[in-house]
Amino acid sequence: MPADLNQTSTDLAMSHPDNSKQRPALQELARALRQLHKQLIDLQSRQYGEVGNPFEHLQLVTMHPDFAWLRVLSEFMVALDERLDDVEPLDAAAVSAFRQAVEGLIGPAAASQQEFREKYLAALHASPDVTMLHGALRQTLARLPR
Repeated sequence: MPADLNQTSTDLAMSHPDNSKQRPALQELARALRQLHKQLIDLQSRQYGEVGNPFEHLQLVTMHPDFAWLRVLSEFMVALDERLDDVEPLDAAAVSAFRQAVEGLIGPAAASQQEFREKYLAALHASPDVTMLHGALRQTLARLPR
């Protein structure tokens, strides 16, 4: 995992007083990211060309350099899911840190992963589906604490 995202997940693992709204907010973020991630994989797969069977597609997504930029998002989603699986309470600061990390990937914050940002912006322009999911993700992020 990239250092800045790894540090975020480490910071978030600390115990905080729970606010009952924080876990559902992060669950909503995780759902929005999964939808976007799937659409980005689909778009990259179409650009790559004929893939073959599902196993070959999985190998392509996990190993091929054309899909490497998506691994940043995949790793972030794993860290988010692990935090959601943790029984430790969540507070607004923890949720805010996840929001900031996502905004570092997709904007409007400065790019935390430049290659991801460039390819993500290209995907936004190439696919109305990605654009719509981006809008939904931005709305989800707007409901999270800063």
